[in-house]
Amino acid sequence: MTGTTPKGLEIRPRRPEFGLPQPMPRHWHGGDAFKSHFFDAMSVLFPDGERFFIDSVRHFRERIDDPLLKEQIRGFIGQEGHHSREHIDYNNQLRALGYDIDHLERALRRRLAFVRKFLSPQLQLAATTAVEHLTAIMADALLRNPRWLEGADPTMARLWRWHALEETEHKAVAFDVYQQVCGSPWLRRRAMLQSTIFFTKDTFLGLVHMLRRDGLLWNWRVWRDGLRWLWGRDGILRPLVKAYLEFYRRDFHPWQHDNLHLVEQYRREFDATAGTAGA
Repeated sequence: MTGTTPKGLEIRPRRPEFGLPQPMPRHWHGGDAFKSHFFDAMSVLFPDGERFFIDSVRHFRERIDDPLLKEQIRGFIGQEGHHSREHIDYNNQLRALGYDIDHLERALRRRLAFVRKFLSPQLQLAATTAVEHLTAIMADALLRNPRWLEGADPTMARLWRWHALEETEHKAVAFDVYQQVCGSPWLRRRAMLQSTIFFTKDTFLGLVHMLRRDGLLWNWRVWRDGLRWLWGRDGILRPLVKAYLEFYRRDFHPWQHDNLHLVEQYRREFDATAGTAGA
């Protein structure tokens, strides 16, 4: 397999004005608790997770000589910084609804503190490439498949499309830095196994917490319909398995899955109205 980041790909942070609903609907995804909290649980992870991604890439920025990649790193940092700030607002809305977001965030912060203290910068960067791949394949699916957000509150759907667009634009930045400063396929695979376990665990625990607060944790219909939405015959996650496994190939590169047409399509939605900012 071959693949490289498209030459001249511009990675530019945007500042769209979302104006999240106040108060945010508890079940903003078409009145469905499971679908809403699946996305909500991921949102809880983003502020601290994206600061970790920024730090892991920034650590190696001075070792990069390629002027195009240096500019893309700048865009990556700017985009991830804006994602973090927007999801802080999102998570504050969840707090206002009575969910214990502080409890959920503490577990992630403890683990990230351990990672920063005891794991090498190369492994931290490998972990960033892994989670960036997870978010990139979900972002791709969200942008190409309207079922992901069918029936959702329009403002919330727009926020997730914006996040998916920018995750797609910068999906190879951490990977390209990693290839220049380390490049070990073994370390990258190890990081993906670990990241998959923790990302799945954290998302599941967030989902469980919110369903418990709603009094729906033991409602079998909620779980039946939710798991069917994720993993059923037409489930939204089933088509991602092949793309996920490609990360383990020695010759993997994120842009082997060329979805630049989606970038161009959704840029038209956001670039006409969004402000921009530097990093």
